[in-house]
Amino acid sequence: MEPTVVERQIGRHTLRIETGRLGRQAAGAALVQYAETVVFAATVTGPPREGTDFFPLTVDYREKAYAAGKIPGGFFKRESRPTTKEILTMRMIDRPMRPLFPEGFYDEVLIQAMCLATDQEHDPDVLSSIASSTALCLSGLPFEGPVGTVRVGYINGDYVLFPKLSEMAGSTLELVLSGHKDGVNMIEVSASEVSEEVAAGAIEYGMQFIRQICDMQEELRRKAGKPATWAAPAPDTSLHAKVRELAASRIREAKRITGKVERNTAMEAVYESVLGALSPEDAENPPYERDAVKRMLDTVEGEVVRKMVLDEGVRADGRGPRDIRTITGEVGVLPRVHGSAIFQRGETQSLVVATLGTGRDEQVIDGLTEEYSKKFMLHYNFPPLATGEVKRVGAVGRREIGHGALAEKSLEAVLPTVDKFPYTIRLVSEIFESNGSSSMASVCGGTLALMDAGVPIRHPVAGISIGMFSEGSKRKLVVDILGEEDHFGDMDFKVAGTQRGITGIQLDLKTRGLSQETIVESFALAKEARIKILREMLSTTLKAPRPDISRYAPRILTIKINPEKIGRVIGPGGSGIRGLEADTGATIEISQDGTVMIACLDADGAQRARDAIEGITQEVKVGKVYSGKVIGTKDFGAFIEIIPGQDGLCHISELSDEYVRNVNEVCKIGDPMKVKVIAVDEQGRVKLSRKAVLLEEKEKAGAGDGRER
Repeated sequence: MEPTVVERQIGRHTLRIETGRLGRQAAGAALVQYAETVVFAATVTGPPREGTDFFPLTVDYREKAYAAGKIPGGFFKRESRPTTKEILTMRMIDRPMRPLFPEGFYDEVLIQAMCLATDQEHDPDVLSSIASSTALCLSGLPFEGPVGTVRVGYINGDYVLFPKLSEMAGSTLELVLSGHKDGVNMIEVSASEVSEEVAAGAIEYGMQFIRQICDMQEELRRKAGKPATWAAPAPDTSLHAKVRELAASRIREAKRITGKVERNTAMEAVYESVLGALSPEDAENPPYERDAVKRMLDTVEGEVVRKMVLDEGVRADGRGPRDIRTITGEVGVLPRVHGSAIFQRGETQSLVVATLGTGRDEQVIDGLTEEYSKKFMLHYNFPPLATGEVKRVGAVGRREIGHGALAEKSLEAVLPTVDKFPYTIRLVSEIFESNGSSSMASVCGGTLALMDAGVPIRHPVAGISIGMFSEGSKRKLVVDILGEEDHFGDMDFKVAGTQRGITGIQLDLKTRGLSQETIVESFALAKEARIKILREMLSTTLKAPRPDISRYAPRILTIKINPEKIGRVIGPGGSGIRGLEADTGATIEISQDGTVMIACLDADGAQRARDAIEGITQEVKVGKVYSGKVIGTKDFGAFIEIIPGQDGLCHISELSDEYVRNVNEVCKIGDPMKVKVIAVDEQGRVKLSRKAVLLEEKEKAGAGDGRER
């Protein structure tokens, strides 16, 4: 069977999509190539499990080490658990695909994507999304795609499609955008305080290429795709009518209760009452299946919440569409840690703790590109207690990794440069209470914790989430969404930034697509809201970073030495640097360019280490007098160490201003001796003179006697 191929020039290179060569037993498979980066994706499907009331879509993405000509590290020499980058890519694939499956489709669907080759210039993540969408289009599943995904940079005032990794260092914006012919349905942004206009322009720019990529997938589906066979089950109108009759008014009353716990208790009573009426547990043949009634209750609850917002402008906790919940903050809440803060917005609470470390605490990232290290990390934890639930406590999940990554990139843009603040920084956000947008609470709490730790951030950052409810031609945006508004609404549009511009965006969409007009309106609302939050944070909690870091944080001093003198500091077999660390209690790190970083909990120890290194690496100057120490004697003179690791010869004729028969008459090993450097030859050998020092001292003494007379 010959493979089917579609090719088109997209940006600077040809995008090639192929099917029919690899993975032919899968329901759908695609091989995507852009420049010299190649990604494969396949989808397989199975019947729904009994009792399933949700769409069980699973996405797995892996980067093979061989794709970059590498052999995996570690003992087993093979790829193991997914990296953070791979997990974030899985989420990036999942989020735009999931909403494009019809309601009531509960078949098992697995998407597997993998990078097979990389030129280490074009990130395979966006290509894996294109390959996954193509595989779904070819599979015969009821997928309402295709979806196109692009990366857009903003370099020197111009938008760049599929920028190279080497170009991204000069980009003030990184946009990953997914969409289809009807609009945008996923946005990820990391930016350096760009304006709303620049961000909106990047989205509009990317969409023109997304439509071209979708056309390519449609062409391939016409040539090689399987026909869709799934048909949606007929809706149970009688059950819907009964549930509405029994529950709608009671749900509306419960939704007007302000507190989350009290509101949930009231809703549980409604659910139990309706279940008891339509599917009693003790009945042998109840009128309706219990799971079907639960699903219909969820549907009716969503309808009530939607109508309250659209028709009355009233939300579940009684707020208006643009109202932000009460905000409070507190800093310095924990002793001994380097920085801490509690940020509370309504019933969402984040405790963020900052830790300052040295270069040895940097995280080493080994992926398909060259190994590099990170000096800033934000880790997000969401324990079951945050929602008052009993759940299994296990490893960190994909959601926690995704939320932490969003908060991390939202704050990274305002951190000081390494030359101004050479610390490794770790933030940990512990979510102790949650009712919507805990990732944005982590951004706000992270700003406060950084300032409490004395990190001189350029500008404070805040974040907010914008939601949307729509029905027919009606549409309403709401600010600072609750958890249930996230569940029943059409979008969760998180925007973080400073008063100057945007630093991070993440859009999750449940409806089919989002227009450019709605995106621009959401940006305007988010800006207005984050300015309010920043004003509240700065006026009531902490106005600016503390002038100094915690006394429990290591003191870091940075000096620059001649790279040729690095060996002197390190010493034979590392003995020199180990001795310095033992004597001063400092940790010393030396870069190849001669940058020396000295870290010590004791400021005095850091200073002593600095003084010692400066002494070791100082340049010997002709004409300068040094207080040295005799380290060796010969018949022809004495060897004097004038600075650590640097000695010179004082010839016997230069040991005294009088005649010297034997060197040992003047000095022995270990004696202190003042000497003057009289010459340094081409080979770097230093010639010293004690006689010159003695003559100068006698001359000064004589001049002083003359003045007295």
